[in-house]
Amino acid sequence: MKRIYLVGFMGCGKSAIGKRLHTLTGIPFYDMDHEITEQMQMTIPEIFDQYGELYFRQLETEFLEKFPEEYCIVATGGGVAVKEKNIQLMRETGIVFFLNASFRDIWRRISTDVNRPIVQQSSRAELEALYKKRKSKYLQSAHFTVETTGKSLTDIAEYIIFQIERYQ
Repeated sequence: MKRIYLVGFMGCGKSAIGKRLHTLTGIPFYDMDHEITEQMQMTIPEIFDQYGELYFRQLETEFLEKFPEEYCIVATGGGVAVKEKNIQLMRETGIVFFLNASFRDIWRRISTDVNRPIVQQSSRAELEALYKKRKSKYLQSAHFTVETTGKSLTDIAEYIIFQIERYQ
């Protein structure tokens, strides 16, 4: 079995679902954003301010290339699927699940989050446009699309576990 990647827009539930998958399966769980902030000893807003978004995106690619854990669950950053190289790396090293949430649900979760630089610098309309732009990349990267609206974390996690077991 390879890695299990969770992709989707910021606020779609990647970290929460990754944690629930870990609880239900015992498979190690890593949050890409957390791992990068630990490595850099900086918050994501600090990385963006000091080095810029392109540098942060490169750190995401380096994570995918060099992360030592082979069998694990990875909650990716919301922009990871924007780069073709990242899509290729994820599809070659694991199973990719796109967590599809409505923008309305996402906006409710992220609108006041000060740890999301893009949210702090953008209007709701700009974020919705970014969401629509990135959605095709999430779909392109995914082996499976998981509809999350109206479902509990456990329901979503159990569906993903079912697909993983079928895929093996």
